[in-house]
Amino acid sequence: MLLDNNLVRHLDACETMGSATTICSDKTGTLTTNRMTVVESYVGNTEFSSAADLRAALSPVAMAALCDGICLNSTAEILPPLKAGGKPEHTGNKTECALLQLATDMGVVYADVRKAGDVGHMLTFSSTKKRMTVVVRTSATTCRVFTKGASEIVLDLCQSQLQLDGSVSPLNEAQKNHIHSNAIETYANQAYRTLCLAYRDIDASMEVIKTWADEDLERDLTCVAIVGIEDPVRDEVPGAIRQCNKAGIVVRMVTGDNMATAKSIALKCGILSPNDGSLVMEGAEFRRRVLDSNGNIIQSEFDKIWPMLRVLARSSPKDKYTLVSGLIASNLYPHGPQVVAVTGDGTNDAPALKKADVGFAMGICGTAVAKDASDIILMDDNFKSIVNAVKWGRNVYDSIAKFLQFQLTVNLVAITVAIVGAIVLEESPLSAIQLLWVNLIMDTFASLALATDSPTDALLERKPYPRTKALISRKMFKHIVGQGIFQLIVILLLTFVPSLINVKAGYKDERDGNNPTEHYTMIFNTFVFLQLFNEINARRIHDELNVFDGFFQNQLYIGIQIFQITLQAVMVQFGGLALKCAPLSGSQWAICIGIGALSLPVGLSLRCVHADHFPQFFTSCNEVETVHEPSARGKELWMRTFARLRTQIRVIKAFRSSGAQRRLLTEKGHRNTI
Repeated sequence: MLLDNNLVRHLDACETMGSATTICSDKTGTLTTNRMTVVESYVGNTEFSSAADLRAALSPVAMAALCDGICLNSTAEILPPLKAGGKPEHTGNKTECALLQLATDMGVVYADVRKAGDVGHMLTFSSTKKRMTVVVRTSATTCRVFTKGASEIVLDLCQSQLQLDGSVSPLNEAQKNHIHSNAIETYANQAYRTLCLAYRDIDASMEVIKTWADEDLERDLTCVAIVGIEDPVRDEVPGAIRQCNKAGIVVRMVTGDNMATAKSIALKCGILSPNDGSLVMEGAEFRRRVLDSNGNIIQSEFDKIWPMLRVLARSSPKDKYTLVSGLIASNLYPHGPQVVAVTGDGTNDAPALKKADVGFAMGICGTAVAKDASDIILMDDNFKSIVNAVKWGRNVYDSIAKFLQFQLTVNLVAITVAIVGAIVLEESPLSAIQLLWVNLIMDTFASLALATDSPTDALLERKPYPRTKALISRKMFKHIVGQGIFQLIVILLLTFVPSLINVKAGYKDERDGNNPTEHYTMIFNTFVFLQLFNEINARRIHDELNVFDGFFQNQLYIGIQIFQITLQAVMVQFGGLALKCAPLSGSQWAICIGIGALSLPVGLSLRCVHADHFPQFFTSCNEVETVHEPSARGKELWMRTFARLRTQIRVIKAFRSSGAQRRLLTEKGHRNTI
């Protein structure tokens, strides 16, 4: 998964992602490139599409008001390109970087402005207030306040407007509505992030201003500019969201942008479709409808909203936490609660990341707190990597199911053959050493072979597994029983009717009672090849007809199969008395392999049988065991685990100790026994 840019911190998150039904994603950096550029600006009721045109139109006074506000009311940096001909490196907040680039393109050196400016007080950006403010000392008794933030919020705090010539004119409600419709809404409908830049001059010293409340500072502002910032959607995101929709996963976007911008981005990504009835809601309205006066979720009201909710605009981290909590708590659908994955990059996102079934933190722009709260870290901050995690999660689940289907078939046949042989023949057709080899195939090699298929896009063509899904599905049960019955019939026929394969019956050679016979060797050899061919069947657990699909892409699987066949041939031909095997002729090998290969057409036939005729077991882990005394049961499990761990430590120490130390432990154990 690391190669797919998923750094897994908690292993159980891999399997959980296979059952994900909802992904609550941020917009900036996850769905978009996070490479922002100011493409439109609105100053003095005039629209500009380039920095050069804007610079030419502004007077020195207006130029200073705009660029000082950009340079001083920010903490980001623009560094020279790492390579010749490359793009400048942006560090810090990407929105601020876009504004600094605008100032740079207008011929302003932001470092010089910051050096000359005397910033004495700062109100950092708040996801609740959606704005940031600094206070700059202009003289001993005067200061200038620079504010930037969400365009409609900051514009509401303005009572005047800066003109191109540097003059200031009053700003009434009608003029605000004009700016809103001609700039803010126009830019937002083009999927631009909109910001309002404003300032205010105050006749008071810095010491006095520091005692003021935030609300007293951020009022009676002068609107300088409305800027439209473009953050393009990642090229791969629309395709990834189409895959999610096809896979039965609902993608919901949670963003701080205004509703128009959020809706436009969602349409470009494919989260929304025109006229599909999906719900787009602002955070304030969402809180009003789903929270009571104490801030608790009203689940009945939440359940009326979330099925159609796709975009939550102007939202805060608290809104994201509320959304995740409500989704997990909802029992609206009979197949169980939602399995929720959520992305986050800020410190305030930590509660939502912890609450979600799987939390994704951003590896590039995420804070340390967000990463610590997450289950998986996205190394490239890309939504496509979340889809890769879904594929890996489903692949893990399918790999476990493949192994179970194969292993249970082997167990069923081996145990039945051993029991029947012991009762009827007073000896098992399969010797102890042969069963050990079968166990090696069944456990070690099968787990390696069946768990090494890489995830494919085909995994996203079906709905997620519900949490209450049966461990053994009807289709798996069908193949376990069907293959088990077929293999039992074959092995028992070979055991009791040896004439079918033209060999003499018997466990031992009549000429030498110590030598194994060709009869029982062929039984063992046929049994092994039945498993090896059934291992190919087990590669597909959803009744796909072509079990060889992707077979030759998995080089490790092919290598393991070749190794098992080679080792089986060596055991049979050269194992002799030690392995209870007699060498077989070429025709006998052909018979064993041919009978084993019949597992493939049998598997094909079983795929044509409808699985509804078979029962379903292990529907819920909760049905397996009911704990009536949790404290006593917990203590028992703790003591058992502790004892097992202590035993394992002793074993490891024993293996690492010298021969003399091991003899000393043996003698001590003997004395304790006496």
